Amino acid sequence: MDVGSGKPSKDELASVPHHLIDIVDPDYDFSVGDFCRLAFRSSMDILSKDRLPLFVGGTGLYIDSFFKGISDIPEVAEEVREELKKDLTDRGINVLYDELQKHDPGFASRIHTRDVQRILRGLEVWRGTGKAISEYYSTSKGHGSEDTLYIGLNIERSALYDRINQRVDVMIKSGLVDEVHHLLEMGYNRGLKSLKSIGYEELLCYFEKRISLNDAIAEIKKNTRHYAKRQLTWFRRNKNIIWFNPADKGMITECIEEWMYNINSKSKE
Repeated sequence: MDVGSGKPSKDELASVPHHLIDIVDPDYDFSVGDFCRLAFRSSMDILSKDRLPLFVGGTGLYIDSFFKGISDIPEVAEEVREELKKDLTDRGINVLYDELQKHDPGFASRIHTRDVQRILRGLEVWRGTGKAISEYYSTSKGHGSEDTLYIGLNIERSALYDRINQRVDVMIKSGLVDEVHHLLEMGYNRGLKSLKSIGYEELLCYFEKRISLNDAIAEIKKNTRHYAKRQLTWFRRNKNIIWFNPADKGMITECIEEWMYNINSKSKE
């Protein structure tokens, strides 16, 4: 899943060491807990070489889970998951979101009303343990500290949307349609969590002859724009983020250099 995931190019991968790239197959049910464990291991490896680990990306849940913590949620019985799948089919996602909002308004307010995966996960924890998933998160400890530097990149909304549209066009030209077709030929299917992600889900609908290719591309652009909006909403809750325009490279560099100077000074005290 190279094109649709925006994986760094071979040249980019060769220019600086990258971690947690190409680590699982599409049918592996990779969780945020898996990410935190592997990210911590990689961070320790990087620090042992007298280098600084940089977390780059936009998945707010994963970043917050690593730095703020993720609690050890008890294993939930398979019967609960099966019941939720049946409820999803019989009652629909809107009813399930309302149920989540009733029992765990804190978690519900942080996710989209159509985010099937997280709605089911929130209800799975509530029904299976009798405790809201947000309560587990609130008692967890992460790897962040007062010295963690958060940098956010933000541009004017219309410019951001233009860049998203252009990026999707480039992904199509780079072979995203062929990539999804190849995944289907390998036996992967829409039941996998990985193929529910933006870019793959819409093209699966195209291959299932439910929509045209042009409509699939338009849906990818629309859903990516909506995702970017949710990303900004999520990250703006983090008051420690220092925001820059991506063009302000000089200011970003100065910020990092000042932070590194302060860190080095503290270590010598």
